[in-house]
Parts: sequence; C-alpha cells; structure tokens
Amino acid sequence: MSSSRIPGFYKLPIHERRRIVGEWAGLTGEELETLGNLGNLPEKIADSMIENVVGGMTYPFAVATNFLINGRERLIPMVIEETSVVAAASNAARMLRHGEGIGANAERQEMISQIHLVKVDSPWFKAMRVIERKKEILEHAAQQDPTLLKYGGGPRDLEVRVLEHPALGGVIVVHLVVDVRDAMGANTVNTMAEAVAPILEKITGGEARLRIVSNHAVYRVARAWAATPVDEVGGMDVARKIMEASILAEIDPYRAVTHNKGIMNGVIAVALATGQDHRAIEAGAHAYAARTGVYRPLSRWEVTQDGLLAGSLEIPLQVGVVGGAVKVHPVARIALKILGVSTARELAEVMAAVGLAQNLAALRALVTEGIQKGHMRLHARNLAIMAGATGDLIDRVAEKMVKDGRIRYDYAKELVEKAARGEPLD
Repeated sequence: MSSSRIPGFYKLPIHERRRIVGEWAGLTGEELETLGNLGNLPEKIADSMIENVVGGMTYPFAVATNFLINGRERLIPMVIEETSVVAAASNAARMLRHGEGIGANAERQEMISQIHLVKVDSPWFKAMRVIERKKEILEHAAQQDPTLLKYGGGPRDLEVRVLEHPALGGVIVVHLVVDVRDAMGANTVNTMAEAVAPILEKITGGEARLRIVSNHAVYRVARAWAATPVDEVGGMDVARKIMEASILAEIDPYRAVTHNKGIMNGVIAVALATGQDHRAIEAGAHAYAARTGVYRPLSRWEVTQDGLLAGSLEIPLQVGVVGGAVKVHPVARIALKILGVSTARELAEVMAAVGLAQNLAALRALVTEGIQKGHMRLHARNLAIMAGATGDLIDRVAEKMVKDGRIRYDYAKELVEKAARGEPLD
C-alpha cells in the first residue's frame, strides 16, 4: 500500500495533487474529471481558501419563497443536500405571513474571547486585581483593531471567573466582550486575546494557556417570533397538537435534540449559502440549548386565547457579512445580494426567522401526515434519478413508487428497466 506521507504535497499544483490522489485510490479518468470540476468556484480561490485542495464538491443552491420578515419580502438562498427542507420552509413561510409576518431581532453583535490563566496563586485575589485594571486592559485590546473602532465596534466589557481543578489548581478565566459589528469576529477577538495575555500574566503571576474565541455566543442572541390564525396550519386541532409537540420537546431532551435539528436545517442551509462558519453556529446553538444544565428546545409554540398559533425562538448566531468566505466565495456574495442584507444583524434576523419557519413545518408534518410522507415523496425522485431515469420518466417512476408504497432503489431500478423495454409502469 502506498504511504500517506507525501512531503511537499501542499506545494504542488491542484492537478498534480489530484493525480497523486487518483493513483492512491485507483480513480478512473471519469472520476478524476468529476473531482476536478469546481463548478462556480474558481480554482485559484479554492486553492487559497483551504489546504491541499484536489477538487470541488457542489451542493444544490435553492431559494425558499413566501418569506415576510419584519414586514419585508425576502427570498431565502439555501444550500443543503436534504430533500424537502426548502419546500417545507417555503410552505411554513406562507402560513406565517399574518400581519408583518415573522418578527425578528438581533441587536447585540458581541463575541467573547477567553484567556485562561493557569498556575495562579491566590486566584480570587488576583481576579480582583484584573478587574481593578479593567480600563487599561480594554484600551490595550482596542488598539489592536483601529478599523473596528472606526465602525463603532471594539471591546465593551471584561469579565473574570475563577475555576478550580485538582490537576490545575486555581484558574482565572478572563472574558473580553467585543462588539464585532458586521464580522463573525473570531479573528478579531483572538488577536485581542493574544495582545492582552502578557498584561494578564504580569497581573496574576500565572501563565496564559489558552487565548481564543468562545463559540458559546451568549451575547449574540437572535430572536424570532410569529403568530398566525390556526386555520393557516390546518385548524385548532392541528395547532394544539403542534403546541403539544413543542411541550414534549421541553420535557424530553431526546426529543429536544431532534426538535432543534429541524431548526438547524433552515439555519445552516442559509449559513452555507452565505459562506458562514456553520460549525461555530451549530456548536453555539446546542450549547445555548443546554445552558441551564438540561438540553432544551430553542423554540416554543403556544395557542393564544384569541385563536392564534404563536411561536418564538432564541438562538445565538455568529455570522458576518465582511471577511472570511463570505467575501471570498462568489456564490456567497450572490446569496447576500439575493437576501438583500447589508449587516450581520440583518443576516442573523433572517436566519432566526428561517429557523422558526422550518421548525413549524417539521412539527406540523409530525402531528398530521407524519414526517415521512412528504419527505419520501421527494426522496422517490432522487431514487428515480439514481436508477437512471431522465426527463418525464423521473416523475413517472417516483409516482409509481409512492403509489405502491415501495420507495426503494431496487424498485426504482426495476421500473426504469421496465420503461426501457417499452413496458407500461402500471
């Protein structure tokens, strides 16, 4: 077997790296050609975004319709591989067009950067000394990013915590709370943390072990809410069942995880389309859901006394419209243009609104026809295509599979072969 030890691999041009990988894996010429298709991402940009690039992988870029957010019409770009998500979001958005539609707010755009100081004697006393010099520390942090200050951002606060562990003794954790404006902000706050670490070491006599952003973005919470007549979701009986499903997520962490996964279907699809750090968003959202010590749903649904189904959602969203992939990837720039957003706050509000709509779609499907009916109807089309169907045969094969209740690849293949022989499918 060939060795994965390839000195200088990163220095090679993309086509040469791809050739080496092709030899390693025994890829065919067709497979190498497919791997080398970067779609709408220029090779030079791809090679600058990450290391050891050998090709590209394209996901579908879709647009969800019907969204009315804070009284403004929006088309929502979404990138996702899962069937039915975009259709479900569009359908739920249609149900939530009552009044101003979905309300959303994301005022604070503050990130936390942590400095962990170990080997600290008298940590509680030293923590007070850090607080005593708060102004000096924040001023030094601010000097690291004049551009951020120019746009009204910068350090806002300093928090100090003391932790203890048998292997470490006293640990002082310093939080720099920074308004990062329209950036995701990780690079900014990391730079500030590294800059103030030597000052903190002198104050505490400890060693700054970690100096990095926290993705537990508790000061970057976006909220979305909506209320719609129960008839929009199928009547009072359906609305009450949606409320019951919401309550079940509140009392059962196992259900809450899947409840929140449905929310993230929408949030992450928008994040991918707009070039966001979706790993940070996922980590922060799930940490926020567990902030009380018990994993809970990010949204709630209630039936009001005046006959409305009302939903609300809180989720931390670490997003940006400047810097990172959002400004490098040409499709991410197009997505922001389709959305019509110009600030991180606007983007967070849209993403929270999409998450709420996606949640409603999932709950309504669960309490009515079941999640699988609509999902599998769309999945049948994918299976038909995988089996070799083209043109109108795709829908004919899919419809036959749904009708017969046999939504499987082997049956799709059988139907495609039957059609190829000129035999009727029915």
